[in-house]
Amino acid sequence: MSWNNNSGGPWGQGPWGEGPGKQRPGGTPPDLDELLRKGQDKLKDIVPGGGGGRGVVLLILLALGVIWALNSFYRIQPDEAGVVLRFGEYNRTTGPGLHFAAWPIETVEKVPVGRENKLSFGNSDEESLMLAGDQNIVDIKFTVLWRIRDPEDYLFDVHTPELLARLVAESAMREVVGRTPAEEIRTRGRLKVQEEVKKLTQETLDRYRAGIQVTSVQLEKADPPAQVIDAFEEVQRAEQNLNKFIREAERYRNRVLGEAKGRSAQIIEQAKAYKAKVVAEAKGEAARFTQVLEQYRKAPDVTRKRLYIETMEKVLGKSGKILLDTNKTGVLPYLPLDKLQQRGMAMPRSGVVRPSATQPATQSTTVQGGGQ
Repeated sequence: MSWNNNSGGPWGQGPWGEGPGKQRPGGTPPDLDELLRKGQDKLKDIVPGGGGGRGVVLLILLALGVIWALNSFYRIQPDEAGVVLRFGEYNRTTGPGLHFAAWPIETVEKVPVGRENKLSFGNSDEESLMLAGDQNIVDIKFTVLWRIRDPEDYLFDVHTPELLARLVAESAMREVVGRTPAEEIRTRGRLKVQEEVKKLTQETLDRYRAGIQVTSVQLEKADPPAQVIDAFEEVQRAEQNLNKFIREAERYRNRVLGEAKGRSAQIIEQAKAYKAKVVAEAKGEAARFTQVLEQYRKAPDVTRKRLYIETMEKVLGKSGKILLDTNKTGVLPYLPLDKLQQRGMAMPRSGVVRPSATQPATQSTTVQGGGQ
């Protein structure tokens, strides 16, 4: 078959790009059979073994083999795991390195098991405002770090595991905050809240078989809402003042109680000392009376007079009166013995003359001058 249309073919030009006004040398178009024969000869030179149809088949098979090999051999990175699917069903999990999977019967899903993923919460009011256990609202901002623990569960048991992890973590935080006072969340209870949220989130994800491991929960912010922050600060200052007054009152109470206990102990010790003194004096007086009684039994008159003299000496020694005997000559008319005694001065050569045994008991004590 030859191409004899001089008009240039159906597209207005020849099959080799010649325009309608161009002719090959000699004025005749090229022979199509000749061109096909030349193409087959060149193909035989390229494909070993010759044969037009057979060479084409071998070339096609070689290309398919290369494509099959490229899709069957795969490499898993150190932070990945390969999940092999046979006819779309889970077959095995492979670790890092070069592996083989018979494509297209088997396909491979690469799962980044070593990568740590991060979920952030609290970027909007709807997500950050939570109700605490004491009916106060707390503005919460926290992050959750997680990684894939089980590639099989991660791929097949949950449709969207990352979304599930986000919903579970937010629900766990709201539950823990809902049973904890706001003041404890803001101050001393932050670590406890983090641990409880992590534990509750992990338990829930395990029940869903999500294949996710929660590594940490970080509570970044736990403040009152911005709308009431000023009122909250005033309440905080009032509570601080209240605590200050309570501590001052406790210090005053402790000081007063300490002083009272000290005085009480002192009074008790003084009473005990007085008791011991009185008892000792009573025992001494009893012993003295016993001795006097023995002497009195031996010499009643002498003992009676001695007791009388000692008694009068005690009585007159405590008296502030001065008695003068005007019947005696050489007696000073007056001597202020009471003033001298108060000043601690002794009388010069003066003294108290005890009455003799024959002197009546009604006579006065005689004070004689030292110059006579």
